[in-house]
Amino acid sequence: MINKKYLAVPLMAAMLFTAAGCTKDQSASTSSSKNDKSPVTYTYFNAGAAGKDLNTDETTIGKELEKQTGVNFKVEHIVGDVNTKIGTMIASGKYPDLLVPDQGIDKVVQAGGFIDLTDLINKHAPNLKKLYGPYLNQMKDPKDGKIYFIPFGASQGYAPYPDIQQSAFWIRRDVLKEAGYPKVKTVDEYFKLIEDFQKKHPQTNGAPTIGYTSLNYDWRFTVGDGARHAAGYGNDGGVIVDTKTQKASVFANKDWMKNYLEKLNDLNAKGVFDKESFVSNYDEYLAKIASGRVLGFFDYQWEVSQSLNSLAKAGNDDLRYMALPITFDSSIRDAYVDPPAFVNNRGIGITVSAKDPVRIIKYLDALCKEENQKLVMWGIKGQTYEVNDKGRFYRTPEEIAKTQDQKFNDEFGFTTFDWYWPVGDGLYSDGNAWGPAKQPEVAQASYTEGDKKLLSAYGIKVFSDLFAKPENRPWYPAWSAQLEQGSPAQIYDQRSQDLQKKYFAKLVLAKPSQYNSLWSEFEKQYNALDSKPYEKIMNKVVQDRVKLAEQK
Repeated sequence: MINKKYLAVPLMAAMLFTAAGCTKDQSASTSSSKNDKSPVTYTYFNAGAAGKDLNTDETTIGKELEKQTGVNFKVEHIVGDVNTKIGTMIASGKYPDLLVPDQGIDKVVQAGGFIDLTDLINKHAPNLKKLYGPYLNQMKDPKDGKIYFIPFGASQGYAPYPDIQQSAFWIRRDVLKEAGYPKVKTVDEYFKLIEDFQKKHPQTNGAPTIGYTSLNYDWRFTVGDGARHAAGYGNDGGVIVDTKTQKASVFANKDWMKNYLEKLNDLNAKGVFDKESFVSNYDEYLAKIASGRVLGFFDYQWEVSQSLNSLAKAGNDDLRYMALPITFDSSIRDAYVDPPAFVNNRGIGITVSAKDPVRIIKYLDALCKEENQKLVMWGIKGQTYEVNDKGRFYRTPEEIAKTQDQKFNDEFGFTTFDWYWPVGDGLYSDGNAWGPAKQPEVAQASYTEGDKKLLSAYGIKVFSDLFAKPENRPWYPAWSAQLEQGSPAQIYDQRSQDLQKKYFAKLVLAKPSQYNSLWSEFEKQYNALDSKPYEKIMNKVVQDRVKLAEQK
């Protein structure tokens, strides 16, 4: 299954970090007077994403922030294995001034690599404190109550994406077009459309049409996630959480999982399911979708965005995809759209090697001002966005095209400041969305004629209108719970995932006559695993977060 904590950008191979810190003016590096704007450069290492190494003052956004604070950062990105790189830092005791350790964050905290930010925030960071105010308790380390890092994404109210950014069952648009744009709600309706279309159109652009494919490579294991969502549950990692009882439980042995995998088994027997689904790597999977040969798949938008963008650029709307909120039964309320969340298991911290923590926290505080959050998210008025007479932010077609260009985003600073710094989410005090991706006016201005025809056919203004608004799930995301390495809960989690990967492939690809006996075999082994320690921890996480939410 996919845990969103692994999200976003593939990690690539290691570049030695050469200096824990350097300054334009060494004499200024220890100065932290109230209005000190003397030029200084600190170091920042991002283990969360590959990217171009640079100085922040080489970008438009970074230059403006340097003008306000005097601070520039030399930014380096991970290349290679995260654990190896972070392990080297820990062993040497030498760190950059600011560090995003990604999955190695617990190791850095345990090694004493981060300083406690509590007093720094209270004394020097009123804007940061305001932005993260509702979440300060969640930022505290459960063992000693100190704040060692600042998570990304402090929600300021709910603002939905106009277009689906998370999970969905995707379907090629010409499948809907040929069927007269029917309302498709259930698993059976969805697969029947695909099956019928594939029979009529066995070839796409001279190559075999693929009915339905699935991604099951490394940690990207989505075959069971489709079932979870079809049953009406959101993505909480290794558990489902009942919204009424607020009880967490494992789910791979549920009846609906059996029925869903049996459905895929039936599709496989008919030649609709992609037999390469369990052997294709991630790049091969993306290539299939980008080719336009695939009629349907379940996945997270961020995981296939590269392919979706390629199809959009190709300009053939019929071969693009539409996201659908498919469930087992039309009476089931879908839970594809996530509620506002605070993910507290990743973040950015000031290290013990930092020469002037006060100056650095003041920079982060400046970044948290609302006008600077608009700068890093929207850019500059008249250059990357406009404001109408009602105060609503929007982008012209030219600005949309400009901000979709990677070179421009790199030079302007959108790439560098997009994430991995203190950042908000939701709505600003003036009602505009925190970022352009959540502003309906921006989405609507970018729609093609094909988009507009599809929206009109379904009587909606933006694509997310098809999906149910999220229910209150104060525990979300449960997948961010920390499991101690080697603990009974962590061992269960790993063994459970391994067993699912082994048997789900067998179950889908088996002869239909073998399905029930294989399911019994899987169920017996799965039930033999001791899930109690894991469920106990996950239920504690759920209940603790519910209590925290009630205290606000």
